[in-house]
Amino acid sequence: MNTQTKTEKTIKIAYIGGGSRGWAWKLMDDLSKADDLYGEVSLYDIDFAAALANETIGALSGGNFTYHAYESPKEALTDADFVIISITPGTFDEMESDVHTPEKYGIYQSVGDTVGPGGILRALRTIPMYETIAGYIRDYCPQAWVINYTNPMSVCVKTLYEVFPQIKAFGCCHEVFGTQELFADALCELRGIENAQRRDILVNVTGINHFTWITQASYFDIDLIDLYKEYIAKHPNGVGKHEPEDYFGCTNRVKFDLFTRFGAVAASGDRHLAEFCPGNWYLKDPQTVLRWGFSLTPVSWRKKDLAARLQKSADLQSGAAAFEHGDTGEEGVNQIRALLGLDAFVTNVNVPNVGQIPNLPLGAVVETNALFSKDGVRPLMAGDVPGGVLSLMLTTAINQLTTVQAGLTRDLDLAFRAFCTDRLCDRLSPAEAQALFDEMLANTKDYLPGYGL
Repeated sequence: MNTQTKTEKTIKIAYIGGGSRGWAWKLMDDLSKADDLYGEVSLYDIDFAAALANETIGALSGGNFTYHAYESPKEALTDADFVIISITPGTFDEMESDVHTPEKYGIYQSVGDTVGPGGILRALRTIPMYETIAGYIRDYCPQAWVINYTNPMSVCVKTLYEVFPQIKAFGCCHEVFGTQELFADALCELRGIENAQRRDILVNVTGINHFTWITQASYFDIDLIDLYKEYIAKHPNGVGKHEPEDYFGCTNRVKFDLFTRFGAVAASGDRHLAEFCPGNWYLKDPQTVLRWGFSLTPVSWRKKDLAARLQKSADLQSGAAAFEHGDTGEEGVNQIRALLGLDAFVTNVNVPNVGQIPNLPLGAVVETNALFSKDGVRPLMAGDVPGGVLSLMLTTAINQLTTVQAGLTRDLDLAFRAFCTDRLCDRLSPAEAQALFDEMLANTKDYLPGYGL
């Protein structure tokens, strides 16, 4: 009989972007509930004052971890067992250009952080930052596991591997979880199965980040693809209500429409899915967007939200507010536990393609399920992306590889090749594409070192 028991682990987690007013607080919440983990979270941020604020807030979160802000990456990263990266590449002023400058040319973006003209400009800012971060990890903690939350996810993870091929990095995204919850809703409504747990909804995941697809799904002996067809037929106008100023909600109409087109389940939220498709499908204009049951997220809202989070940070530090615990919906701490040998489970992650998706380029960062176990993330064979979906996805996957090379070599001509062939730019003439590209570069040039601007 196996009498082995789980042991407590003392670890060091280095957090790059440690002044975060979002992801960092979720990590603190989840760590406070991990009674078998102990250690230090070292916070590094170019805004040292923000990291110091989180040092105080981390102490308020409870649990078995101490939090320390460091002014140098060397101090923060040396001997780290895990590195978490969540940064904002630039400011919301730069993102305002990413999202709204293309509107002059009739290009609308619901998010603007992964694909589209905004996603590509954001990538060009992000790549030099990740080049530096990869160097820090190589020099100070080369054996650490690296968890990335920053978008554009695929570009970030690919850059880490290009700069430091031996890195042990993966990217985390919770979009698939929402689709598993949608399956749970369908089980409740159509089969009377209440409180189905997401963990029991097994899915085969294939694709690239924010354009991820499910080709097989089951709940014990129930085929959820068949159930999904029935669910869509019952809800031809989507599920749920959506208001114009609900900037993150949707009625899943885009998701349902893509299923009727391609016969596979699009596993991201409608706001992301729409940006991978030709612009006249779902993003033709703001009125079209609303008819499809989602909203364009203005950067003005993000600025207001940041101001609110800054105030919350101040209130937490002063004692005017208490640290709030809840269900974060994130899996980072569970992944850490598995990598330490305290558990083993399967979840979706973003890692370079070594064959888990045969009809996407080798080396491209793809999103599939992977087995997490002691010191190992092993991607599972997902199979080919379905043919119709592949025709949409392949251009983006190649453009992401092109953008990474353009960023690492600071080659704007190469970057423009990806820009002008993006799905949302297909309405532009070559001259219009060049004019828009040049304007967006000028608007973000302070965050484009070495590009010759």
